[in-house]
Amino acid sequence: MSSALEGMRVIDLTHRIVGPFATKLLADYGADVVKVERPGAGDSARQLGPFFHDTPDDEGSGLFLHLNTNKRSITLNLKHPEGREILLQLIGDADVLVESFAPRVMPSLGLDYETLHRANPRLVVASISNFGQSGPYRDYKMSEITAYALGGTMATTGLPHREPVKLALTVMQIYAGMVCSTAVMGAYLGSKWHGTGQQVDLSLFQIMATNQDRALMSTAAYQYLGTMGQRSAGNRQDITPASAYPCADGYVQMFALVQSWPAVCNLIERPDLIEDPHFVENRTDAQVKAEFEKIFLEWLSRHGKQEIMERAQSLGYICGAGNVMEDTFRDQQLTARGFFVEVDHPYVGSLRYPGAPVRMTATPWRPGRAPLLGEHTSEVLAARLAYDEDELKRLRDEEVI
Repeated sequence: MSSALEGMRVIDLTHRIVGPFATKLLADYGADVVKVERPGAGDSARQLGPFFHDTPDDEGSGLFLHLNTNKRSITLNLKHPEGREILLQLIGDADVLVESFAPRVMPSLGLDYETLHRANPRLVVASISNFGQSGPYRDYKMSEITAYALGGTMATTGLPHREPVKLALTVMQIYAGMVCSTAVMGAYLGSKWHGTGQQVDLSLFQIMATNQDRALMSTAAYQYLGTMGQRSAGNRQDITPASAYPCADGYVQMFALVQSWPAVCNLIERPDLIEDPHFVENRTDAQVKAEFEKIFLEWLSRHGKQEIMERAQSLGYICGAGNVMEDTFRDQQLTARGFFVEVDHPYVGSLRYPGAPVRMTATPWRPGRAPLLGEHTSEVLAARLAYDEDELKRLRDEEVI
């Protein structure tokens, strides 16, 4: 069966996390994504860990290998005049170009949107930057944590009496990559239907400010009430368990409302507590809550997280096992759906990778590996631009590719 995006041609000038994740989603669903990398160095994500066998190597970065599956890599020096011309020729039959440079970089290379549009009027140019292509912050730098702070999400995360905190790792950048791939698809369909390309100006700041993860709700609260959303004082306000709790082999995460009390009592094999007035009539009393938690924690200490989750779910009580990565890799639901796939790579060999985030019955997702640095340079330039071996050798000698 054909893939959903078969026939879509993408030139990928992105690096690190946001842009590569956006183009990975396109590539995994069938788009022909040609990743343009710097000769000799490549995408800077190649230098980011974790590394295969903990040995730093341009071909062994786990981050790069995950973010660049199903792409073809060519090396091209965009600072060289001939490198620039080769890129302009390559976009002649492309549908989309995605770049994630600072706003001043593409114009400085002679590759501003107007130049790209003249080379291919149907081209969608997606420009990913920290703050967008205009405005007083346009040239400011940003990191994952500053994006969280500026976007308003961090203000609602953490304990009220402590400094605000952010979620770990690169959750914002992965989220932004998903938003970017959706925006690219919208512009691509517009180009197909109307025959006109456009520039998609993607500001990570704006994406974070509209993030459904608390920021948007806080913005609404400010407009409606004149106040900001407040940080929670914790999620253990009622007697009904609703937090992360230790058990025999880790943690379980509970979520419950008042009506969950009978299920909680049945979960811990104490149906006698369901109508017990001492607990029912003193739900928010701190001392009573401590009494019940002692009973609850003692029961949890004798049971494993998977067992607790399955029992709680059978009773209609929302509960999830606190999986570490080892648990996730062997999770029976993911196994039953064939989520993890074996992918072979020339450098790291065969490893299990996360599979399709979305399943389509008629146009399936495809497994694939990340490319070696410049692996497809000769193939792409020969097939698309009819370069022969002598010309390719000259380009290498002159450090154009």
